Amino acid sequence: MPRKPLERKRCPVDVFRYHDYRAFLAAYYEHKKPQGFSYRAFAAAARLGAPNYLQLVIQGRRNLTNDMALRFATACGLANDAAEYFVTLVAFNQASDNSTRNDHYQKLSSFTRYRRLQKLELGEAAYHARGYLPAIRELALSRTFREDPEWIAKQLRPPIKASEARDALDVLLQLGLLERASHGRLRQGTPVVSTGPETKGMHIANYHAEMMQRATAAMTLVPAHERDISSLTMCVGSDGLARVKERIQAFRRELLQLAETESLPSQVVQVNFQLFPLTLDTAQDAEARNQPAAKDVP
Repeated sequence: MPRKPLERKRCPVDVFRYHDYRAFLAAYYEHKKPQGFSYRAFAAAARLGAPNYLQLVIQGRRNLTNDMALRFATACGLANDAAEYFVTLVAFNQASDNSTRNDHYQKLSSFTRYRRLQKLELGEAAYHARGYLPAIRELALSRTFREDPEWIAKQLRPPIKASEARDALDVLLQLGLLERASHGRLRQGTPVVSTGPETKGMHIANYHAEMMQRATAAMTLVPAHERDISSLTMCVGSDGLARVKERIQAFRRELLQLAETESLPSQVVQVNFQLFPLTLDTAQDAEARNQPAAKDVP
């Protein structure tokens, strides 16, 4: 006798609140578990061969193909936009490079319900994607700062539109990065937004990419006496690399302390730090071949 198809039920967990599909699946399982739900029952609903496949996915021991993502969405009771969001979320979480993750994130953020539920998340994305938002936040420290979009727009390099400056103020206020003091003047506030690691890492990578692009543009747009762009190529060992990173971090803290002691801040500047390898670690290669690293010949 043919098996009777399972009745589609509405998903009890709102998938649009999640940036991690495994976290969503875990929440779905925990919600259904008191009702006698089991991994085996889910496997039957999703037409899976392994009865513990859901558990393996939640634990990160299995990924989902696009076809499997559709079957999981159906088994969870997701349909229409919710099912499409889940499938896109799977692709977003499993993307291997930042460009692909950004493409999937743009699709995630286009869903109406996501935009309604994740306003702070979208503000966080805007903050890291638009290099002038951090600049405007710092500009608020200036004693001559004016809460005038036209004035703000003209102070930036390169200038932006007044409408962009107005939107930037709204985002900064929404995120708590700017707040209104008792006398009405805007001042820096303590950030209250906290996004999950699934998006935060991507936002930060986008921010650094934006700032490096601005550094490249500055070589042409900013006079030499107003900038300092230099680089250093050197060869170090693993211990030396760690010491260089420590010195960079210490210098960064020193610059922050210097900025805090400014009595009359009037201009926003950007200082970038980049440290990255230009070659493989030859010592590791020698160790892998169980041979000593070659020494310099006089």
